Amino acid sequence: MKDDALKLQNQLCFPLYALSKEIIKKYTPLLDELHLTYTQYLVMMVMWEKQTINVKAIGDKLYLDSGTLTPLLKKLEVQRLITRQRDTSDERSVIIQITESGLALKEKASDIPAKIGSMFNLNEEELIQLYTIIHKLLKQL
Repeated sequence: MKDDALKLQNQLCFPLYALSKEIIKKYTPLLDELHLTYTQYLVMMVMWEKQTINVKAIGDKLYLDSGTLTPLLKKLEVQRLITRQRDTSDERSVIIQITESGLALKEKASDIPAKIGSMFNLNEEELIQLYTIIHKLLKQL
């Protein structure tokens, strides 16, 4: 059944793609209140954790290239959530630093993970299994 391999229902990538889109839709109204897109939210989570980090390291953590990150970081800078500055020891590197406003936004975002988590009807063991499998696949790719 060579044709079965091309059926949408037999593709692993499609339900992952569709699930990702649906989850991001659930984030949208919560992030609208913070004036952030989903991708900006991901960057801010990195910034809340690291506070100072270079663009390459952000890209590595989020699987994003600099062409995607640069306009996104410029918008976060306009919102005064971060600052961007060339590394004095390496002009090719741009250092991102969180601002006081960026740090303050963390408090406003603190309930988002619980709100999103409550939308899934999975117990803790199932969530851990799902997380483990997804990250295993991601590392393999």
